[in-house]
Formats: sequence, C-alpha cells, structure tokens
Amino acid sequence: MYCKYVIQGVTEDGRKFRPSDWIDRISSMGATFGDSHRLVYSDLLHPELYEGEKCLILDTELEVKNPIMFQYVMNFAKSNGLKMVEVCKENAEKIGS
Repeated sequence: MYCKYVIQGVTEDGRKFRPSDWIDRISSMGATFGDSHRLVYSDLLHPELYEGEKCLILDTELEVKNPIMFQYVMNFAKSNGLKMVEVCKENAEKIGS
C-alpha cells in the first residue's frame, strides 16, 4: 500500500489559508537545485494539483527518511487547521493523476 497526505490550501472552516505561497515555501524545504540550476521538489514533499486545486503532497515515506521534517509539516497543518486527507493506492502512481 502506498499512502500520501494531501494538505489543502483551505482551513477546516472553509477559509483560504494565507500567505498564498505557503505550499511552495514548505515544498522548498525538501527541494534541491538540479543540474539546470532550478529548484527540484522532492517526491516526498511537493506541490501538486489534486481535484483541481494546488495542494501540498506529503508522502508517508518522509516519516521514515526525515522524521523531523515530516513532523514539522504535520504540526503545521494541524496547528493551522488545514484540511488534510490521506490517499492510499495499491501502486506507486502519482496521487494527483
């Protein structure tokens, strides 16, 4: 089973979370600069469209590979009341596809 958390840009009470670039900011914490000198997001923590909305995708594998970053992101989502769903699939295809 392959699971990811989808953290949406809205709060549990339906308000849009600000600042609007928070997904990119958090995603960049796990990113590196590639050969093209551009930011390359990690497969474990990245922005992605989910059901037509830009969301933060948090792979559960991050909890094993970088438990401190995983806990930081989970605490951020919970303390700000962000909507979050866990999506599991049988294989490793992209969740947003």
